[in-house]
Amino acid sequence: MLLGSPETSANPPGDEEISFVKEAFNLQYNWIALAGAGVFAVLSGSLLPLLLAGGFELMYLAIVPQNWRFQRLVRSRKLAEKLEQNQQHFAEMLNTLSSEAKGRYVQLAQVCASVRRNFSQLSSTSQMFLQQMDKRLDGLLRGYARLLLSSSQQQQYLKTTDQNEIKREVAALERAMTGDSPKVQDINRKRIEILHKRLEKYQKISENQDVVAAQCSAVEDVLHLVQDQSVTMRDPQQVSEQLESLVKDVEQTEQTVQQVEAVFGGMSSDLEGLFPAESAGAGSFSKQRVKN
Repeated sequence: MLLGSPETSANPPGDEEISFVKEAFNLQYNWIALAGAGVFAVLSGSLLPLLLAGGFELMYLAIVPQNWRFQRLVRSRKLAEKLEQNQQHFAEMLNTLSSEAKGRYVQLAQVCASVRRNFSQLSSTSQMFLQQMDKRLDGLLRGYARLLLSSSQQQQYLKTTDQNEIKREVAALERAMTGDSPKVQDINRKRIEILHKRLEKYQKISENQDVVAAQCSAVEDVLHLVQDQSVTMRDPQQVSEQLESLVKDVEQTEQTVQQVEAVFGGMSSDLEGLFPAESAGAGSFSKQRVKN
């Protein structure tokens, strides 16, 4: 058997998530054959067709899922389904963008289309770099859209959150601490701790918003530069490397965004333990009222 033939090649990534036996069993033609055997058994009044169908089914499930052509067919179908789902999710994400953000995205998509048209006129020897460039343009557009969405969400948070109001509330609680009862002081200390965490998160969001805005502008600037270079038919390999560097920058910025989103995800844990004694006291008080 030749080295590198389909039978001896290693399973590609993602095969562990696919049950080829299940895929073979759920094929439409397999169900038609099983249903036909069942109908024939009913009409003939004999179990022999079912027994024969069961034997053929076991042979079928033992052979077909191991066939590399069948596996390739299943992989291609799964990949097409995944691409369709990703495209649908991306379209839904675009619909959530503000009018201004949608306008910026459409303008950049038009720039990418112009780059593709200009570089498509190059010789066939440059097609490999053109394919790389095309994938990177798609990746940049998707990353750009995600950054626009994050920027919009962060801007909305900053508009609806008053940092100075939080600071005034902290100051008021600290001034009232001396005159409060021990239980109230304990509650207010926890409130102050929560408010300080809110201030910290506000600062992180504010700083991250500046980074995201700068990265969006950088993507726009570089792609406009690439458009200018495509007019003069610059070396596509150099342009592709330039885009690769920009893709890495966008990925790093997205990681920063995810870290900030993780900070938001931890807000619920910050509230745990607030008023634990009072909640327990209220519960015991309710039980006493029921007993009385």
